[in-house]
Amino acid sequence: MLAGVWTEGTALDAENSLAELAALAETAGSLVLDGVIQRRSKPDSATYIGSGKARELRDIVIATGADTVICDGELTPGQLIQLEDVVKVKVVDRTALILDIFAQHAQSAEGKAQVELAQMQYMLPRLRGWGESMSRQAGGRVAGGAGIGSRGPGETKIETDRRRIRTKMSKLRREIAAMSTVRQTKRAERERNAVSSIAIVGYTNSGKSSLLNRLTGSGVLVENALFATLDPSVRRMHLDDGRDVTLTDTVGFVRHLPHQLVEAFRSTLEEAAGADLILHIVDASNADPMGQISAVREVLAEIDVNNIPELVVFNKADIANGEVLSALCRREPHHVVVSARTGEGMEQLSKLLASELPRPEFELDVLIPYDRGELIDRLHRRAQVLSQEHLETGTHLVVRVGAEFKPLLEPYEL
Repeated sequence: MLAGVWTEGTALDAENSLAELAALAETAGSLVLDGVIQRRSKPDSATYIGSGKARELRDIVIATGADTVICDGELTPGQLIQLEDVVKVKVVDRTALILDIFAQHAQSAEGKAQVELAQMQYMLPRLRGWGESMSRQAGGRVAGGAGIGSRGPGETKIETDRRRIRTKMSKLRREIAAMSTVRQTKRAERERNAVSSIAIVGYTNSGKSSLLNRLTGSGVLVENALFATLDPSVRRMHLDDGRDVTLTDTVGFVRHLPHQLVEAFRSTLEEAAGADLILHIVDASNADPMGQISAVREVLAEIDVNNIPELVVFNKADIANGEVLSALCRREPHHVVVSARTGEGMEQLSKLLASELPRPEFELDVLIPYDRGELIDRLHRRAQVLSQEHLETGTHLVVRVGAEFKPLLEPYEL
């Protein structure tokens, strides 16, 4: 059973939000039976949807045989308890649902650690117990028979659990920091070699991995599912002008992405923060593409990537509504329209990438001896080779290079 509170926007917005919640629930492995939306100025502080709607929800739960209620929002610990008391089945909020999906899809050690940390941050304020079974404190003559005033500071089971969770969270943070150092080292190596980088971002299931595969010819997992990609994939692409660049496929975003996940995945999302260009993929066939664009930009703002150039890519053009697509193009002037499935628009996208990325600043005319073949190879991979001619004394090249190549080529300048 799904339950949502409509506080702002249109009825269509509320229905789209509940439809997305249904897709999330199905991704987590649930069968969605029904859904209710309650119109309120703000969520009820006690039961989230209000006491009357909660009783109505209980009747629907009984009639359908549902065993779980999923709420389209983040509930306080008190709201969870009180709503469960009314509907008499397990209540899960949107945050817990997304965390569960992430836990199912995490593959790498870093991804699993990040999800576990986010789950613990969510769980910590929501630990609760029932009656004396949760207490390890003794009072009166129970404490060794010595009476009140003779015992040390006792600790309830819930306090013990909280302490264990905090200890585990500290350990996970240290592990994630150590793993992010490895990625920073790799990124520094790419920067040292003057390899431009592109970060692919977008709403979940917008076709980011499909686009990465289409651009690079790689075999990154592609599924028609929410959050199929959690671990960032870095692939190399050869541009039309001869340069090599890296493309990083990042985790998909979603409306109201839990702040625990943004914090836990910060080190992974920083791949986008270190990019030369943000490739923002949008599912043009979605019912609310502008809402998805806003949700993605909210998360990008949280990780401080507002100053990086952004190219909006309207994907799934083959199944998008023509009028909607035209309206989107007017709203986002810096865009390209493609279909990763059919290949439509990919040539234009490749040309745009070459023009958008920073170009090497120095143009040099050099003659490199044949015994320095490794240097020529590096120039082909890391610089822009404008012309090449094989002469009797060596290879004559006109190249555009960055500052790091200039000292290496000075001895061979003409």
